[in-house]
Amino acid sequence: MVCCDTSLYPYSPTKVAPIVLLVVFTASTAHHIYLNIRYKSWRITATLPWGGLLFITGFIMREVSAFKPNNLPIFIASTCLLLLAPPVYAVTNYIVLGRVLYYVPYLSPIHPGRVISTFLGLDAVIAAITANGGARIASEDASPSELREGRAMLRASIILQLVSFFLFVALEGFFHRRCMRNGLVTPKPTPEANKQSKKLRSILYLMYISSAIISCRHVFRVVEVFQGPEGYLATHEWPLYVFDGAFMFANMLMLNIWHPMRYLPNDNKIYLSKDGVTERWGPGWVDKRPFLLTLVDPFDVAGLFTKRDKDKFWDHENEHQIVGQEMGGAGKEAGGRATAV
Repeated sequence: MVCCDTSLYPYSPTKVAPIVLLVVFTASTAHHIYLNIRYKSWRITATLPWGGLLFITGFIMREVSAFKPNNLPIFIASTCLLLLAPPVYAVTNYIVLGRVLYYVPYLSPIHPGRVISTFLGLDAVIAAITANGGARIASEDASPSELREGRAMLRASIILQLVSFFLFVALEGFFHRRCMRNGLVTPKPTPEANKQSKKLRSILYLMYISSAIISCRHVFRVVEVFQGPEGYLATHEWPLYVFDGAFMFANMLMLNIWHPMRYLPNDNKIYLSKDGVTERWGPGWVDKRPFLLTLVDPFDVAGLFTKRDKDKFWDHENEHQIVGQEMGGAGKEAGGRATAV
């Protein structure tokens, strides 16, 4: 049931749910800002409060739109903000996985720095397709063919987003399997070894759960787009608040409680020795290939054929200082855990 003859909604939009979600997202976002300050992790987890701010603004616009259901600019603003926010959490996972690969470089299937550039690059292409399709649909002068093209572009962008995220999960799973084979995530006999194993296991499980939540939301959007404007998901309001609201808040809340920087060093030059216990200061992983080549070939497939030598600094770990034991170790250790580079 529409709220009025000129309403842009096929139902009467609720005025309560946006306020509830606005309150909980504000609280979660404020806590994430505090955690970023506490861990000094803005370069790694700034996307968490950023995504929260998008949701806060989106639900403010949604509440205003509920009172003005025939206002097209407000309707478009609320819709776009709520569409843009969830992918920001996917970016958080990209950055965190990259930091995990820096931490265990000898098991990484890809240069850690290429995780964010590869998947964020794909997301940028997808966002461009989404914006182009949305602009065609939102135009008041759009012809029937432009509307069809716009909807087709939105369908393509959402499917590509889902494929990109599944590739990310596959990369994470491949790395996790390597960790299992090398015994880095299995219970250990000594307390110190078991502590490191638990930390690595915890961050991987956090990303799996977060990826599953975000994937469920992506699936919801795929089904909604393919059902069309007359489909069940588009003509009922509750799915929006479940998948874009409750699911995304659950992801935010989970990372409020188990913040990624509880388990990872902040400095990407700190890595875990192959013994699975000792943390050392290394030179960091430097990809000496041209930057454009790293974007085109992030896995360095060409290197497999040319047998290009790689700087495997972890094979010389005895030459690297143990975190906390070098001169001024206490301060540097704190820097490794709480100082961004």
